[in-house]
Amino acid sequence: MIISSYMKNEHRECDTLFAASEEAVAQGEWEVAGEKFLAFSNKTFTHFKKEEESLFPAFEAQTGMIEGPTQVMRYEHDQVRSLIGQMAEALEQKDKDAYLSLAESMMILLQQHNMKEEQMLYAMCDRALPPELKESTLEAMKDMSL
Repeated sequence: MIISSYMKNEHRECDTLFAASEEAVAQGEWEVAGEKFLAFSNKTFTHFKKEEESLFPAFEAQTGMIEGPTQVMRYEHDQVRSLIGQMAEALEQKDKDAYLSLAESMMILLQQHNMKEEQMLYAMCDRALPPELKESTLEAMKDMSL
């Protein structure tokens, strides 16, 4: 399996959980929303961990690009983490308007972020990493959890 396919699949899983949480909030189903949001958050944080602790370091070591695309992705990860925190507060307070407003910002941020990773960074990783490093990086990411 190539890195692009594996990571794109994870993006889709996160997107599905995010949409389910947003839909539950819109319907006022707070318990379901909380469960879906927790699943989305955990999946997203695990995905970021895979990138930040395995994929990005492998790419940076192979290419020498430390100030490039991975730095931008880390910055955007921090933005997503901040929004997740704000959304968790809105969810805890059962503030539908605040949650849905934050969800709109999150959706835009994630769409742009995922597009950059999927169209640029993952393809760069697939090209730059030698087969054995690509395979060991994929295996390390598959074994990661929070």
